[in-house]
Parts: sequence; structure tokens; C-alpha cells
Amino acid sequence: MKKAVFLDRDGTINVEKHYLHNIEDFEFLPGAIEGLKILQEAGYILIIVTNQSGIGRGYYTEEEFKKLNRWMLDSLEAQGVKIAKVYYCPHLPDAKIKEYCRDCECRKPKLGMYKQAIEELDVVVNASYAIGDKIRDCAICEQTECKGFLIAKNEKSEIIEKVKKGEIQRVQYATNLLRSAKLIANQ
Repeated sequence: MKKAVFLDRDGTINVEKHYLHNIEDFEFLPGAIEGLKILQEAGYILIIVTNQSGIGRGYYTEEEFKKLNRWMLDSLEAQGVKIAKVYYCPHLPDAKIKEYCRDCECRKPKLGMYKQAIEELDVVVNASYAIGDKIRDCAICEQTECKGFLIAKNEKSEIIEKVKKGEIQRVQYATNLLRSAKLIANQ
């Protein structure tokens, strides 16, 4: 049984860009790699859980996503960061590409990707965290004992205020991945 950190990708690890799928457009956020190293050194396995509706919308293919993903994983590994696995959801109820058109159980805020990761990677949920730039990235915290951090400013201000006031159970606010990693490591 392992403790884990479930990480959103866009807006958490890398700069949020409109349906990012090209390697040349990918930029790690300041402090993100250092934050990932801190989490890893604190004994957490790192799991990316990301909605990728751009696939279902027809903006890029699953193969283009996989190519960018492989490049990102190789870049992180070259800097000493090992991602245990990446889970992604290409689905959308009104997807343009027919094979991805469905209301699935994996699209966040639903917990399908989390449940799959927990089972496949033998994760202890009550010793784990979720980090993301949208409250849906912390959806697992509402239904389990997992704790979470909402980071950055990509969420609606009223949601950020609720988190800051402690009105959303088991979710705290941090300015970025590095700050949340330091808080997790010190707990």
C-alpha cells in the first residue's frame, strides 16, 4: 500500500494553454519540478489525472496526446522525477468525435480515473493528496478521506474564497504546486 499525490496536469504542472497538444507549446510552471521532487522525496508516488476533452472535441488526436505525454514524462525523468502513471479522459457528452461521445465515469469531477489508480497502484487514500487548479481536481476529497490543495487562480473566485475559509472539506488553498508540496512534506 502506497501513499500518493494525484496531480492535475494543465495549470498545475504546466502552463495552461488552450487545448495544449504540441511539445513546443509545453512549459513547466515555475517551481513545479521542485515541488514534484519534494513530494517524491517525502515518499509519495506521483499520479497524473487529467481531463483531455480536446481529443473528443477533435482539436488533437489521442496519438498526439500520447506523444506530448511521453515527452513530458521523459523530461521529468531526466530531472529526477518519476510519474507512476498518467490517467486521462478523452470523453465528453457532446464530443465531436463519435468514439469519445459519452457521459463517462472517468471525466473529473467523477472519480473513475482515481478509482482505477487506487486499485492498480495499491494507493492508501487516507494518506494521499490531490492537487489541481480547479475544484474538480479535488473531487476525490469530497467522497473519501483524501486531502487536497486547490492552487493558482484558474478557478472561480467564489470557489477560491470558500476553500480559503475552510468551507470545502479536506481542501486547502496554496498558490502553486511548490507551495502545496512544501505544506504536504511538513505535515
